Amino acid sequence: MSEDSYHLGIKALIRNNEGKVLLLQVNPAKLHGERKNYWDLPGGRVQKRHTVIDTLKREVAEETGVTDIKNTKEIGMVLANIRIPVGENDTVGLILSVYECVIADGSNIVISDEHVAYDWFTPKEAADLLAIKYPQPFCSLIAKL
Repeated sequence: MSEDSYHLGIKALIRNNEGKVLLLQVNPAKLHGERKNYWDLPGGRVQKRHTVIDTLKREVAEETGVTDIKNTKEIGMVLANIRIPVGENDTVGLILSVYECVIADGSNIVISDEHVAYDWFTPKEAADLLAIKYPQPFCSLIAKL
């Protein structure tokens, strides 16, 4: 039997007071071998001895400059169609857990060098943009908001 291994990725679904979703445009120069132009949600993988909420807060702060997130609520989890290289000849799968987050109105978004732009999209627009990288069940979670 050959069992697969997975990392847990946490994604922050941040909505503004109009119900739009914050997406970050990924910097192609920071991608490892992959040179697509795509939009993503803030997020990252859980590190050793960190909780999901620790990860959510850390990644949102690193990628958007926003340090105060509230009312985190899990909205779903999906098995991604993404493989992450580990070592020289192996990969692990990725499980994505999406959390809806509230930030203060008027929060100043300051993106990291991992991204080149940010914008707010309707849930349907966000789902369509995220479909470039993520599986349909993941995008459906977003579109249904």
